[in-house]
Amino acid sequence: MNSTKRSILDTALRLFNELAYSKVTIRMIAQALDMSSGNLNYHYKKRDAILEALYFDMVRVFDERIEQLEQKEINFNTIKEDIKDSMERMIEFRFFWTDFYNLLQQNETIKRHFTDAYVNRKKGTKLLFSILIKKGLMKSASHPKEHDFLIEKMIGFSNTWLYTSSVYKTEKLTATFIDRQADILLSFLYPYLTETGKKQLEAFIPSFFA
Repeated sequence: MNSTKRSILDTALRLFNELAYSKVTIRMIAQALDMSSGNLNYHYKKRDAILEALYFDMVRVFDERIEQLEQKEINFNTIKEDIKDSMERMIEFRFFWTDFYNLLQQNETIKRHFTDAYVNRKKGTKLLFSILIKKGLMKSASHPKEHDFLIEKMIGFSNTWLYTSSVYKTEKLTATFIDRQADILLSFLYPYLTETGKKQLEAFIPSFFA
């Protein structure tokens, strides 16, 4: 990607985060760059093209993380670090997550990828569960759909925690707040863990279970 395109995306991301996607025009992005709208249109013909470029820039990291799952050491610490990395990435592109339902309806390309990514996220989470089961940290499912229900809850929280935080909470998006949100998501596993797994999780995030 050339430097002009990178500058356009970086500026658009800043404006989208500050004002919301719906309130930012091509002209506003061009003005912020001291560039003519025609020059910007040479690189990105419409605002949707900028949105798509930012979206795929964001999810590239998520996709890579799922692909590398089998090569990583899996424990509660590495799981939490992955959760926090994902949350920090979401904050970087927060305009999308605070309005993601509307943006999915507006852009068919993003909606298709997001739908496919959802399937891959489910597969990745199932793989994570299978590793935890082999390690004796998680119980096997007592019902064929039990883990599917858990995955739905975890992905649902992952998709909406940032939006919910912006609507219902007054805390700033500090490292402490992100750490707390990661603990909440990690705690979803607790009822499904073995006694060994529960003890390890309690020791790992003792303040959460105090």
